[in-house]
Amino acid sequence: MRIQVRRTGGFGGLEHHREVDTSGRPDAAEWHALADEAAAHGRGTPPVGVPDGFSYQITIDGRTVYCADPRLTETQRRLISRVLKEGA
Repeated sequence: MRIQVRRTGGFGGLEHHREVDTSGRPDAAEWHALADEAAAHGRGTPPVGVPDGFSYQITIDGRTVYCADPRLTETQRRLISRVLKEGA
């Protein structure tokens, strides 16, 4: 599974992009469950965010969903954090 996160917005309006490929990872099942749940609560179009808040585009194996601060689910927050921290 290929998981990509693109974060835009914030005070500086900068864009940050990272991705994780779960192929061959010993924790792949954990990543898959987290990604599936996060995507289930995403939107098909970019939501309206708040001033200086972050907006996120999450792409999982070619399927894209959108979410934005402050309305992230806990699962979305965990997935985004992990991808941005561990991804390349």
